[in-house]
Amino acid sequence: MTSQTKEKAGSKSGLRRLKPGEILFNDGEKANSLYIIQNGQLRLFKPKGKGFVEIAVLRAGEVIGEMAYFDDDGGGKRSCSAAAMVSSEVIEISFTAFAKTMSGLNPWFKTIINTLANRLRGANARIKELESNSASVNYGTGKHTGYEFFKSSDIIKILGMLFLVYKGHGEEHEAGLAIHKKTLDLYSHDIFGILESKLDEMMIILEELNLLQIDKDQDNLPKIFVLKNIDRIRALFIFYNTEKHLTEDKKLKVGKKCQIFLENIWKKIQNQPNTDSALTLVPINDLLDYWKEKKMFISIDHLDDARMHGIVGEAIVGADASSLSIEVNYLKLKKLLPNIQFINRILESNQQKSTMA
Repeated sequence: MTSQTKEKAGSKSGLRRLKPGEILFNDGEKANSLYIIQNGQLRLFKPKGKGFVEIAVLRAGEVIGEMAYFDDDGGGKRSCSAAAMVSSEVIEISFTAFAKTMSGLNPWFKTIINTLANRLRGANARIKELESNSASVNYGTGKHTGYEFFKSSDIIKILGMLFLVYKGHGEEHEAGLAIHKKTLDLYSHDIFGILESKLDEMMIILEELNLLQIDKDQDNLPKIFVLKNIDRIRALFIFYNTEKHLTEDKKLKVGKKCQIFLENIWKKIQNQPNTDSALTLVPINDLLDYWKEKKMFISIDHLDDARMHGIVGEAIVGADASSLSIEVNYLKLKKLLPNIQFINRILESNQQKSTMA
């Protein structure tokens, strides 16, 4: 169901569940409802040129889509796009139902609400005029190379900020170092100038990669961010800072299927005794048989990316000509696999957001 179809269906009120990346509504669409966020996070953004301008991130308890109700000049159209950053739930309230509530208010109270809405709309318009596009530019040629939600400079700035803030202000926690969101916001937004949507997306990625856990504070709100391994954040920062100086042919580029292969090899190594030497031989017949059965189309050829970076060597055929093993550089795999997982997750985020709207 498209967002326009959902909006037409939105003449009724009720609970809506959104998957990560799912569009709630698009910029310029006809609006029929406003929404109250029950849980989750929604990103507001506006298409501009070949990219998007990031506007805000809204969370539980906040209202979204209400400006269209007061938009007399814009014909009740959406002034930006909205998409779920994580699994979210919103309560949809049709403009028809909202109008009935508004009609029961005292005239002076309605005047205040309309005045505030008009001032907010004017402020938003001015801010949008001052916003710059987040699209990337190839400074070697001066040509526009397409939209990137995360640029390398964004990642380096965010990782550097996280390392410094947690190192200086992190409190001991059973799972690592903990910081309240308000402290993180102070440094990320006010001091480092990091866009809220980019920081929030990074925290989602770190949580998915098991580098972060989010606990509830004394108000029972999910605002305690626990960094499990600050040394890993430092390592990712150094990795990205080094990568930006490399030529394209030297950068770490490993496909998703190669990543899956390496993750499963790593699991097998952990279950084998005495495998902490530089080179170890890992049997892979069971993996290839499993992927073939599941029609995942992952073959030994997908290890070519890893072979180029010296993570694996050649395949070794057993004496019975039926068993197959792969030479694995344990130390390189241990060092590079977390970087591969991180960089591919960043690419997924960029690809997802470049196709929105």
